[in-house]
Amino acid sequence: MLQLNMNLVYTIINLIVLFLLLRHFLIKPVSDIMEKRRQMIADGLQGAQDAQSDAQKMKQEYEDALKGAKLESAAIVEKARSEAKTEYDRIVSEAGSKAGDLLEAAKENVRIEREKTMKDLQTQIAGLAMASAEKIVGDKEQNIYDQFLGEVGGTDEDTDK
Repeated sequence: MLQLNMNLVYTIINLIVLFLLLRHFLIKPVSDIMEKRRQMIADGLQGAQDAQSDAQKMKQEYEDALKGAKLESAAIVEKARSEAKTEYDRIVSEAGSKAGDLLEAAKENVRIEREKTMKDLQTQIAGLAMASAEKIVGDKEQNIYDQFLGEVGGTDEDTDK
């Protein structure tokens, strides 16, 4: 039935030796290269995932920093507006008080000028009254004198002329 031929035994031995040689010199190095390649690809994917994760973290940090900067700038603007409003109110108040002081000083000057004018007018009126009184008294004295001279003697009228 089955006959074992020496050729068959040599062929089997050759095949086994060939398998062992191929396994040692070809299959193992190729498997090692493929394993290294697989590991390198896995490391590359992990590195890419890590880089993407880091990029996402940095993006989030930048967005947070940007939000913080926006809030800070809004706070600075609001503070500046508040300070400007306070300064505006102070300036308006100061201007109002200065205007009030100037108004009071002007009123006082007007009052002083009015009093001075009244005194001057009283002095002028008194002077005019004195002049009028002198004129009236002088005219009356002249009339009395003329009357006296007329009564005493009419001859004086001729001497005056």
